[in-house]
Amino acid sequence: MKTRTKTKPLSKGKLSTPELIKAILHDLLDTSPYVKASAVVKVSGLTVVSVMPPYVEEERVSAMSAVMLLLGERITHAMKGGSLDKVYIKGEDGHIVLMSVGKEAVLTVMAGERAPLGLLFVEMRLAAEKLLKLM
Repeated sequence: MKTRTKTKPLSKGKLSTPELIKAILHDLLDTSPYVKASAVVKVSGLTVVSVMPPYVEEERVSAMSAVMLLLGERITHAMKGGSLDKVYIKGEDGHIVLMSVGKEAVLTVMAGERAPLGLLFVEMRLAAEKLLKLM
């Protein structure tokens, strides 16, 4: 069972950038009981900040997230599909959604199979906008 913690209000003067990013990720987890993990990853594949359960291999997930976003951008471009909005992966037990945070980072979220995807996408977009200001 995942424990959720309340985060402090976001105020640039009191928290470091990694702490602000972590607060945004916790807020994202707090918006839905279905969200199981989240991370901000550099496009190089390095983890900036993550909130993941211990069974998740953070470094591997971070590297694959960066590669998946890059592949999504390439195939979207090759098929003349416009700008990439998100990469969505459906697994038997849930969803993985990747969303770019500017040109330098990726927001990765893992949610359970019953997660309301429309709400998840909206909350991720709001989080990505906040994260972009910090990157």
